[in-house]
Amino acid sequence: MSRQIRIVVDAMGGDNAPDVTVRGAVEALKVSEKIAIILTGRTNDIQKELEKYTYDKERIRIVHAEDVIGFDEPPVMAIRKKKDSSIVVGMNLVKRGEADAFVSAGSTGAILVGGQFVVGRIKGIERAPLAPLIPTAKGASLLIDCGANVDARASHLVQFARMGSIYMEHVAGVKNPRVAIVNIGAEEEKGNILVKETYPLLKECTDINFVGSIEARDIPKGNADVIVCEAFVGNVILKLYEGLASTLLKEVKKGLMSTLRSKIGALLIKPALKKTMKEFMGADQGGAPLLGLNGLVVKAHGSSSSEDIKQAIIQCIQFNEEEINEKIKENLTTE
Repeated sequence: MSRQIRIVVDAMGGDNAPDVTVRGAVEALKVSEKIAIILTGRTNDIQKELEKYTYDKERIRIVHAEDVIGFDEPPVMAIRKKKDSSIVVGMNLVKRGEADAFVSAGSTGAILVGGQFVVGRIKGIERAPLAPLIPTAKGASLLIDCGANVDARASHLVQFARMGSIYMEHVAGVKNPRVAIVNIGAEEEKGNILVKETYPLLKECTDINFVGSIEARDIPKGNADVIVCEAFVGNVILKLYEGLASTLLKEVKKGLMSTLRSKIGALLIKPALKKTMKEFMGADQGGAPLLGLNGLVVKAHGSSSSEDIKQAIIQCIQFNEEEINEKIKENLTTE
């Protein structure tokens, strides 16, 4: 068998760590023999969780890290001062080439700062965007950036578009992915200063399939495969997506349970509704990659389940096998 893909999992990161993080790591081992897991965090706590499971002990090991970076800590200060935290220790393993990827459901700010300054950006990449896959009526679309660079420049957005296109083609399997920039209208002359400056630059890119502007209402329809924006806009889109989906689901359930007749109807439509929801939400990969770094960093949601952690780990396999970082270097840094 070829060399295993070494994936670091921040065992102490997330609302439900180390329970769900360790469980997700063990479950990932069962899915693929291609991976080996390194768990960073407090050895005693991790070992206590591992004792609950049967797993291949040759494919999982612990690297002790005494500190944990909290969600409320200033990210830059935490990364600088907590050198023995599960995040910094894990990222240093990637930096030194002792691991191929890092997965964490911990502090978003710390992961973004650590990714850029511990793992480091690929030479020539100006900013590293956070890029989650979001569900649409036509499958998954990549939202780039959704939280890493709230004050981006036009040149940053162009790189985001190009990196996102590479990711969608080689990891998500979308041939010639449609790239669009988030705007308040479809017309080229619309938008703020950043959008107006970026639009013509994207039109000139010969290595992407730029289809113009996309309005927020058209994102769920799947009108683009790569959705380009700066992080402030992207984060608003992502949070609205999550909140609206949750609210609609609750309201549908409430309506279905309101009368005896609706309860009977609910029983009849439950299989179809469950199937539809599963297909629509199937785009969720468990985590969002931070693209443009010297190694793969994946940010999972703070409230991730063990299934989410497992999926975040598994998505690292194709990223590594498709040599996404090498493709980014070849296409974006040789000009």
